[in-house]
Amino acid sequence: MITGIGHVAIRVSDLKRALAFYQGVLGLPEIFRLNQDDGSPWLVYLRVNEDNFVELFPGGGPRPEAQGNPVGYAHLCLHVDDMGKTLAELAKRGVDASKGPTQGKDGNWQFWLTDPDGSRIELMQLMPDGLQRKAGRR
Repeated sequence: MITGIGHVAIRVSDLKRALAFYQGVLGLPEIFRLNQDDGSPWLVYLRVNEDNFVELFPGGGPRPEAQGNPVGYAHLCLHVDDMGKTLAELAKRGVDASKGPTQGKDGNWQFWLTDPDGSRIELMQLMPDGLQRKAGRR
């Protein structure tokens, strides 16, 4: 059956600007891209780890104004191994990390940021006593 999450696909308005963020700020390397028949980019695959990827699709139009809590994509969560070191490195890359992380109700450290199109991204450091790790030990 299901063994994991393979990738998250995000439609972006400006591929160059999105790659500057996902590669330059978050440090996700491009591993391949597929082109349309006319040679224009169709999608770009970025590696998170051996089995997890972010897929960027160029050509997104304006983001519709959301009312309340719309159904569908809410955010992308990326695990980090050391929140302090990660935020220090992101600050060097231009991210305002001055407010620092917060501890969620699940017991893990989290930090929120957005990509150039406003898509929300959560960075999470799983803690040994966090609910996810406790559930995994059952």
